[in-house]
Amino acid sequence: MASGSTWTAKQNKLFENALAIYDKDTPDRWHNLARAVGGKTVEDVKRHYEMLVEDVNQIEAGHIPLPNYKKSSGNSKANYSFMDEEQRSEVELKQESESVE
Repeated sequence: MASGSTWTAKQNKLFENALAIYDKDTPDRWHNLARAVGGKTVEDVKRHYEMLVEDVNQIEAGHIPLPNYKKSSGNSKANYSFMDEEQRSEVELKQESESVE
């Protein structure tokens, strides 16, 4: 199986979806993740996961600013279609509090 350090957008999406299916308690989790992504070894997916965790930690610690998305006219849910309902609610609440200040 080919191994590589670069990940396509499709592989990242497959990886994210597989993470939602194969949680930390899943037997053979890393093998399942590698198989779900395709073209990656167990070591590749472990390394990618470690990088993802580090990115999340950096964002949560405030070391990496979140993008400032501008609202366009229309339904705000359409503007944030890549987010789940909880994430959209958080963004909308933050925007409302910023407009009050």
